[in-house]
Amino acid sequence: MSGSVKTEAVVLRSLRYGEADRILHLYTPDRGRIGAIAKGVRRTRSRFGGRLEPFFRVRLVLYEGRSELLTVTSVETVDPHARLRLDAGGLDSAARACDAVSRVFETTEPHPAVYNLLCNQLALLDADLDRATHANALAFRVKLLIAAGLAPQLAACATCGSTEHLVGFSAAAGGVVCSACEAASFPLDESTHAFMTAAVSRPLADVPSADPRSLRQAERAIGEMLEHHAHLRLRPAARPL
Repeated sequence: MSGSVKTEAVVLRSLRYGEADRILHLYTPDRGRIGAIAKGVRRTRSRFGGRLEPFFRVRLVLYEGRSELLTVTSVETVDPHARLRLDAGGLDSAARACDAVSRVFETTEPHPAVYNLLCNQLALLDADLDRATHANALAFRVKLLIAAGLAPQLAACATCGSTEHLVGFSAAAGGVVCSACEAASFPLDESTHAFMTAAVSRPLADVPSADPRSLRQAERAIGEMLEHHAHLRLRPAARPL
C-alpha cells in the first residue's frame, strides 16, 4: 500500500548514496527499524538542511511506495543532541547505543519502550557528557536485554532457585548460579551482581559506577546472554581505555 507515513524517529545511521542522496537507518516507536532515502539531501540548498544526521531525533513525513525504502518528504527536528557533536566520547557512546539497538531490534516490529529508552539515553548523554561511561553503556544494554525478553535471572540461582552463594553466571541457565550449580559458568563477583541488579531496577540516570573488574564481568554476562539466546555479538560497550 502506498501513501504518506508520519512518525518520530532517531537517525541510527546515514550513508551516502549516488551524487546527492543519503540512505537512512531509522528507529521509530511504531514501526521499529526502517530504511529511508533522503533525495538531494547532500546538495547545498537541500530543504532538509542538516536535520538527518546520526543521533538526531526527528519528526518525519515519509512516502511509502513499492520500494523497501521509504522516501523522506518532510523533516522537523525534535532534538538535535548538539552537544554530542562537540565531544568524541559522547559521539562514540551514542554510536554504540544506536548500533546495539539496530542489531538487537533489527525488524519492523514496533517496540515503543525501546524507542523511549534510546531517546532517554541520547538525551542523558547530551545533557551531561560525563555520563559517557562504561557503566552507563552497560546499564543501557541490560535494559535492551529486558526489552528483548532476555532479562537475566539475578534474584536467585537460575538452575535451582537458591538465593544463597550466588557465585557464577551462566547464559545457558539464564543468569546467576549458586556454588552447587556453577559448572559451565564463569565467576561473578558480588560487586558485579550488585551492579547488574541496579542496572535492572534503577533508571539510567541513577545507575551507579563500578570498578573495572565488575564492568568486565557484567559485559561478559550481557554478551553471552545475547550470543546464546539471540545469536548476536555486539561491539564492545565502550572504547578501550
